[in-house]
Amino acid sequence: MKHMARMAGRQVGSGKREIGIRGLLEWAFQRELASLDFDEVARETGARPGVGMEWIMMERARLGCRVDGGGKSEPHHDADMVAGALAVLPEVYGGRRMAVQIAELARSGLCPDWMAGARARCEPVEWKRSKHGRFAYREQCRDMRSRWPADQVGGRDDGYWCPVRYSDTARDVAAARRRYLGWYGALMALRSTFQAGGHLTSFVVTDGMPPQQPWKGA
Repeated sequence: MKHMARMAGRQVGSGKREIGIRGLLEWAFQRELASLDFDEVARETGARPGVGMEWIMMERARLGCRVDGGGKSEPHHDADMVAGALAVLPEVYGGRRMAVQIAELARSGLCPDWMAGARARCEPVEWKRSKHGRFAYREQCRDMRSRWPADQVGGRDDGYWCPVRYSDTARDVAAARRRYLGWYGALMALRSTFQAGGHLTSFVVTDGMPPQQPWKGA
C-alpha cells in the first residue's frame, strides 16, 4: 500500500531510518496510535503564544513528557514528539484546527481533497417522481419580473420556475486548493522543526514532501 511505503526508508549510519514528514505523521498516528492533547503539552512545557515549535520540542525532550497515546501501550518516543509538535503548531500555519486536520488525515493515510476532476454543475435543488419518471421540482414564481420572456403569459406553466443550485464551481475548487496548500505549508513547518531539532531517536526526516500542486499534473 502507498501509505505504508511512505513509512519505509533506508537506514542511515546513525542507526536511524530516513522518512518523509508525511510518512512520519502516518507512522505516529496509525501504527503508534498517537493522539493530540493540547492541554497536556501546555501544562508540561509551559507553552505560551509566540513560542516556537523548536523550543517546545526541546522542553519536551528535556522533561521526557509525552502526549496521551490512547492505546493499550504507550506510543514510541518519536510518536510522542510528533504529536507534541503538532499540538503547538503556530496559528500562522493553521493552529489547532490544522493540527486536528493533519492528525485525522494521517490516521486515514489521506491528503486534503483538492477536487480532482471537478466540473461545475447546475441542477435542480430537488427532484420529484411520478408514474412518468423523475422530474425537477418547480414552484410558483412570486417575482414576475424574473420571468423570461416577461411578455408571454397565458400557458398552463406560466408563473412557475425551477429553483437550481450550482456545485463544484471555480470558487469551490479554489477554496479546496487553498486548503490543500495550507496543509502543505503546515507539513513544511513540521519538517523543518524535526530536521533542525534532531529530537527523534529512530528517524531522520528527509526533504521528501507530497506534491505541492497536484492539480498541475492532473
